[in-house]
Amino acid sequence: METDDREFVAVMRRYFAAKTELAALTAQLEAERKAAGEEIGMFYDPRQNAERAADLQRSHHLKAEMASLMQRAEAWGRAAVAADQREKSEQEAEPEEWQSFEKRADTLFGA
Repeated sequence: METDDREFVAVMRRYFAAKTELAALTAQLEAERKAAGEEIGMFYDPRQNAERAADLQRSHHLKAEMASLMQRAEAWGRAAVAADQREKSEQEAEPEEWQSFEKRADTLFGA
């Protein structure tokens, strides 16, 4: 596995770890909010819910981290697509004498 592939896998592992942590934290906070019978706006405002401020800030941090990780993954994906397109256009631009006999025959005879 190449270094870029390993980095990509590490980024995606961290993304899914953050996603799992966020889901658990969100479920816990929502259960506490419902049990307390509080309104969403008040409960999820760290200025008004000092008791849960650290958890609320953690959830915002996890969301931001996930967005950043996904942007990195998307950038890798775009770079890979661009590299594939460059490679394909370079192959198509090869002079005929460089192409294999089979490829020329396929072109001529429609195979």
